[in-house]
Amino acid sequence: MTDPFFSPKGVAIIGASHDPHKLGYGALRNLIRYRYRGGIYPVNKRSYEILEKTCYPSVSDVPDPVDLAIIIVPAPAVAETLRECGERGIQHVVIVTGGFSETGPEGKIMEEELLAIAKEYGIRIVGPNCIGTIDTHTPVNTTFVVGMPEPGEIGFISHSGAMVAAIIDWASGSGIGFSRIVSLGNQIDVNETEMMRTIALDPNTKVITGYIEGVANGQRFLKEARKTALEKPFLMLKGGKGESGAKAVASHTGALAGSKEAFQTAFRHSGIQEAETIEEMFEWARAMAWQPLPKGDRVAVLTNAGGPAILAVDALEKQGLKIASLSVETKAFLSKRLPEASSVNNPVDVLAGSGPATYTLALEALLSDDNVDAVVVIQAPQDWFLPVSLAEVVGEVAGSHHKTVITSIMGKASVEEALKILQKRKIPNVAFPERSASVLAAMINRRKWLEEAKDGSPERIKADQNKAGEAVHDANWAELLKVYGIPFPDQREAASKVEAIEIFKSMSGPVAMKLLSDDISHKSDIGGVILNVKTAEEAGEAWDRIKKAAQSSNGKLKGVLIQEMISEAPEVITGFVRDPQFGPMVLFGSGGTDVELYKDVDMAIAPLTKVQAHKLMRRTKVYQKLQGWRNFKKCDIEAVAQVLVALGQIASDHPQIGELEINPLVVLPEGKGTKAVDVRGSLQAEN
Repeated sequence: MTDPFFSPKGVAIIGASHDPHKLGYGALRNLIRYRYRGGIYPVNKRSYEILEKTCYPSVSDVPDPVDLAIIIVPAPAVAETLRECGERGIQHVVIVTGGFSETGPEGKIMEEELLAIAKEYGIRIVGPNCIGTIDTHTPVNTTFVVGMPEPGEIGFISHSGAMVAAIIDWASGSGIGFSRIVSLGNQIDVNETEMMRTIALDPNTKVITGYIEGVANGQRFLKEARKTALEKPFLMLKGGKGESGAKAVASHTGALAGSKEAFQTAFRHSGIQEAETIEEMFEWARAMAWQPLPKGDRVAVLTNAGGPAILAVDALEKQGLKIASLSVETKAFLSKRLPEASSVNNPVDVLAGSGPATYTLALEALLSDDNVDAVVVIQAPQDWFLPVSLAEVVGEVAGSHHKTVITSIMGKASVEEALKILQKRKIPNVAFPERSASVLAAMINRRKWLEEAKDGSPERIKADQNKAGEAVHDANWAELLKVYGIPFPDQREAASKVEAIEIFKSMSGPVAMKLLSDDISHKSDIGGVILNVKTAEEAGEAWDRIKKAAQSSNGKLKGVLIQEMISEAPEVITGFVRDPQFGPMVLFGSGGTDVELYKDVDMAIAPLTKVQAHKLMRRTKVYQKLQGWRNFKKCDIEAVAQVLVALGQIASDHPQIGELEINPLVVLPEGKGTKAVDVRGSLQAEN
């Protein structure tokens, strides 16, 4: 995609106005006020001049060069105006006007007309119902919002125009500079996926941020977002994560995989780091734009007050970061040079009476210590010296080392000048020290993802595709899993009570007996699962109880599954769901009957490599149990990883399967494998 949305040669403002309260006035004012150097052409057939700029009666009268039009006319007139742009040869248009699909079906029809015109003339559209675009380095500001961010390294994409307006106003006093900003509106043409690639290719952009509420094409988003994140940090704030986004489905797996979880999984796979708040996202962005990523997770804290340092340490440990163990040499150096009552352990406390020179010595020592990957410098308010002095020395010392430095010079009015110096020196400051932990954790997670993104392609499991296809056709999920090498306990199906007793007699040891029915999903909830059946008499009684349970639930009894009893082994749930936006996702977590109660599950995009399967398991609490916990021996974690890889391949090989779930998958001791105790699945509904 070309750059006329951000670096046009000339801009036509169709709907420019004399009225300061009109959007057409604001867009023209911004192009002039913020020193856009290309051609500025207001279009209004009732005016000869607006803001000292010659006004043209129609876009066909606008002289060259012009390669971008901003349309701010009433919604019913937009289609004809767009056609006039096409006739004039303008192929990039920002439609600010609202009143389209956001208003209902009639507005949607109007949008379809716009798309037809755009296709006819080869026009690219941002909007409608948007604010516009900004490039601080061109500079160009096509929005109508008062204000222009400082030039910087952060790109921002937003589905919400109001969010862009707020960010423009907030940025003026935040010390955060932007490179490019775009409001996408209804994105009938240019969407978030295409725009993120455009901004990623901008040499002035070092970090990409965004606010999104959905994606236009999930599969394409995954591919392009991952490509983008490999090139530059990509941070996102997702709107609309409430539980109402989750769909109700028959399986546990589907119930646990809602819209929120799907987006989190997609972001993780793509290397997008998801922030919880706007402020957090831009704190991360500023640090990643200005500072090198930490090489490890060992953090030193330098402070002049104990309380703020304690808060910082608590927050760092909560984020999983390590408080660095300083070397003997560093401690000896500090002991000789810091005030007598100072602490030379980490956190290093230089006390309230120390000045910039003491901070300089201490910071130099910490950044020179091979045991330290990053330093948080804290200054609580005091009267000994101005914060400006500390900002100068921190900038000087940090600039001579290639390690991460975050400051927390606390205060507001008294620290404004100091913050300007830190901004000039590219040192990110957080208002309160505990917020440094979130920033450092995000930076470390970025480094880890880049290292782990080299996992390679999933290995293919050899599977007889003819047998697999037959199993899918017959919805014989157990047979399908066996084709892909997933083992089951010794088990057989009985169609009658007599057959059930005979099968029991032929099997050694206790068994579990389970209802077989197409009408009942959660068999244990209605008494359709009976465990530890030890005698033939108990097997007959179990048949009767299961038959009665089926009748009470108005379900049709197909028979009973008689299965070898496996006890005293951890149970996990695994399977996959097919998200409507992002495609198949493999799920793993704590299994058994309480799976929905604990919700100890996580997901990964299918197909998986072995490395990705292990990462998925490590994100759950049940992983600790599999490693050996209390009465459980260390389990066969490698065999579980193989099952996850197989499920990912099944999901990719057979797109007609909507959901597939193993619950429980019993994990045997190390080297003994796994057993899929119960499996269920469903085919996707045909369109």
